[in-house]
Amino acid sequence: MCGRVICEAIEDFAETLKPGCAIAGLDLGTVTIGVAVSDGLLTVATPLETIKRKKFKADAARLLEISDDRSLSGFVLGLPFNMDGSEGPRCQSTRAFARNLAGMTDLPITFWDERLSTVAVERALLEADTSRKRRGEVIDHVAAGFILQGALDRLRHLRTSG
Repeated sequence: MCGRVICEAIEDFAETLKPGCAIAGLDLGTVTIGVAVSDGLLTVATPLETIKRKKFKADAARLLEISDDRSLSGFVLGLPFNMDGSEGPRCQSTRAFARNLAGMTDLPITFWDERLSTVAVERALLEADTSRKRRGEVIDHVAAGFILQGALDRLRHLRTSG
């Protein structure tokens, strides 16, 4: 069920999306926000940029600028569960960010389990022989792409099985 524009279940989020519009995936860190966007068919996630965090209003303004520029229809925020599936302080912080962002936009927001996303991305970048400096520059928005791709795969499954 979606409260305001925050959808706890991706199934509810799927029902709110405008056909042919892209969505964004966000990897929220304490210092940066990784941003990735999908194509309009909701099949492929592409890492876009890393936002250096300032204050919430400045961060949200940049996200809403990206949203307007790309005609996005929603946001998927990586939710950093603990390895045992429980929610800790980082999950609470992400949920607070979502509530604050929901107060500034009518676009739906949902969450996607991001456990091990940074580990998987780090491994992929190492396998691609990416330099340490370059990994530091791209890891956040590549992790956002990993998060978004997981959500896109689930959305595709919902469309084909329903």
